[in-house]
Amino acid sequence: MNLKELSELLGLSQTTVSRALNGFPEVSERTRERVQRVAKQNNYAPNKSARGLAMGQTFTIGHVISTSNQNEMLNPVFADFVAGVGEVYSANGYKMSMSIVPPHEDEYQVYRDMKAQSVVDAVVLQSPTVNDGRISFLNDLGLPFIVHGRATDCDIPYAWLDINNRSAFQRATDFLYDLGHTRIALLNGLEHMDFAHRRRDGYETSLRSHNIAIDPAIMSTNEMTEHYGYNRTIELLKSENPPTALLISSIVTAYGALRAIQETGKTIGHDISIVTHDDRLSYFRDNDSVPLFTATQSSVREAGRQLATMLIDIIASPSVKPPEKLLEAELTLGRSTGRAPA
Repeated sequence: MNLKELSELLGLSQTTVSRALNGFPEVSERTRERVQRVAKQNNYAPNKSARGLAMGQTFTIGHVISTSNQNEMLNPVFADFVAGVGEVYSANGYKMSMSIVPPHEDEYQVYRDMKAQSVVDAVVLQSPTVNDGRISFLNDLGLPFIVHGRATDCDIPYAWLDINNRSAFQRATDFLYDLGHTRIALLNGLEHMDFAHRRRDGYETSLRSHNIAIDPAIMSTNEMTEHYGYNRTIELLKSENPPTALLISSIVTAYGALRAIQETGKTIGHDISIVTHDDRLSYFRDNDSVPLFTATQSSVREAGRQLATMLIDIIASPSVKPPEKLLEAELTLGRSTGRAPA
């Protein structure tokens, strides 16, 4: 049964039936209940496109992905995040529109086109950088959005969901210090990215609180690949004054570091300790009673679910104050840490 047939059965106009089904206030409660009852009795399923036209919505949320970071689409963190938001979109009748922007193209123009063509109700801004210009741009454009992360030095109100990266890495460094480690290397992500900037700040704050000199020689920043973890750990282990512990920004990178440690004949948790950040990725799920890595943990899939729920609320109530949510990471003990060697 389509809308026209349902309208004829009820003896009402298609506009009235559509408005009754979509909760418009100008339809009386008696008419709304009758329309909904008859629609249910006849197994009527509303056409989403028609529903969108009636409500002035597309029921589509945009994700714009720049491939200037060549590993972005292959990153298991990205895949789990998409799975999380996708669950909530589907449950609420929304679709995901993904736009891939090559390095030579203008990401801002993609947002302009989305706004001008009214093809999405809102967008998710991912991988924010320090003082990210996209936030003020989207705010001025008037396109509803939410940021997965935050942008340091951005002082306008905007909606965001983030984990407390600074606190997580300060706590992790404190933990290694309590085990007797004072030579702690940092293998960080690219530090123009806001999460990596905050993680470095937490690491350095902990070192300063324990009167440990900050040594740039054992601090590095790069894309968080297994290859980076392996090569950088080899360099550190071969240096004149090697660290006794590694603080790593990604479990993918940590597996590279583990390979390097094993190849050099050392034992993780005895000769050298590792604390890594773990987004509780389904791809790397560790079902052992005691996990391999001591880690700061926060589920990126759950973050995706919560972010999508916040964004759908923004679409429903665009005039409310932009919501903010800060998630705390847990420190989970594993087999990768031990007392600093004598």
